[in-house]
Amino acid sequence: MQSAPRIDARDRALIQIVDAAMAEAARRSGPWLVCRVGCTECCMGPFPISQLDAHRLRRGLAELDVRDPARAGQVRERARQYVARTSRDLPGDPFTGILAAGEEPEARFATFAEDEPCPALDPETGACDLYAARPLTCRTFGPPVRAGAAALGVCELCFHGATDTEIAACEVESDPDRLESALSSELEQTTGVHGQTIVAFCLAS
Repeated sequence: MQSAPRIDARDRALIQIVDAAMAEAARRSGPWLVCRVGCTECCMGPFPISQLDAHRLRRGLAELDVRDPARAGQVRERARQYVARTSRDLPGDPFTGILAAGEEPEARFATFAEDEPCPALDPETGACDLYAARPLTCRTFGPPVRAGAAALGVCELCFHGATDTEIAACEVESDPDRLESALSSELEQTTGVHGQTIVAFCLAS
């Protein structure tokens, strides 16, 4: 992909912005935020990811191939088994993994593969094998985050006993300049691949 280096560089800049915002959210949240390695509550069941997320994950898996090919192979195998178990029920294209749009497919997705662990999750350590390349949803889940006009809910394991005012005081804006949307659109125009997918499909290919 001719423009991949440029997109990769801008994506890394986006990740720095998001990670800095989340570090501030963690600082504000203090002991109310109980996220830790080994807590895999948010690693169960799929969620839609953008083509930018998928591109980053593939890049991360390619880098893992260089550092630790055996571990990368395990991630791929978990992804392939996931796809084999679930593709026939995917509310979308079972070959490409692109999710269908609309109310009915979205309603089906709400219960799709809800007990399946993410293939990037190491079942022995409870850690993410592609942590540095994880999707933005993974990066922003836990503390209170605002994405444009939308406020994202906090993890149900966090903020026990906190008031709405206390939670609101911890809120951060993860992507104030909407870089993710612009980069995702540019990547889709470059590749010709449009729409959301899930982690397993982008890692199984």
